[in-house]
Amino acid sequence: MTCRHDHCCSHRTSNLPSRRGVIITMTCAAMLPTDHSVAATDASADDERFMRIALDEALQGDRPFGAVIVRDGQMLVRAHNLSRTNGDPTAHGEMMAIRRGLVERGSLALQGSTLYTTGEPCAMCMGAILWCRFGRLVFAASIQQLAATRDQIMISSADIAAKTSFVPITITGGVLAEEAMRLFAR
Repeated sequence: MTCRHDHCCSHRTSNLPSRRGVIITMTCAAMLPTDHSVAATDASADDERFMRIALDEALQGDRPFGAVIVRDGQMLVRAHNLSRTNGDPTAHGEMMAIRRGLVERGSLALQGSTLYTTGEPCAMCMGAILWCRFGRLVFAASIQQLAATRDQIMISSADIAAKTSFVPITITGGVLAEEAMRLFAR
């Protein structure tokens, strides 16, 4: 049986997207701003050094998400994902680093700082990064790369930052992404 109506037929395979869904997704993707992201080729030696610390931190977690907060070239805190260990779905590496930073250093220390993370932050983590007013975000694996290994909310950091014009932030993605993806592939 062939049907031309995607919206009404129960015989359609449920895991295939509808034509309408594909068109909407493609239209939205074409409209997304890209001016917040900076290519990894713009990464500095310090970016790679701190990302290696985040990758090392990721090995300590129950999922391979590690994060490091840096201010003026000095590491303030480092943390890793504890969501399974703590039974807390909000215990992402970035959230753990932010919580530790707030307790140990206070909110003023985070403002203008750089957060390094092994995977592009989810919407929750990116919201916290913006509310804390970090000046810069550096990530390894992108949302698209991560989606190949796990479930992801498909909203990029740049998309969220573009809708938060009151918080200027620089985003650098792809720093040591291949190394991060080896961790996520385990």
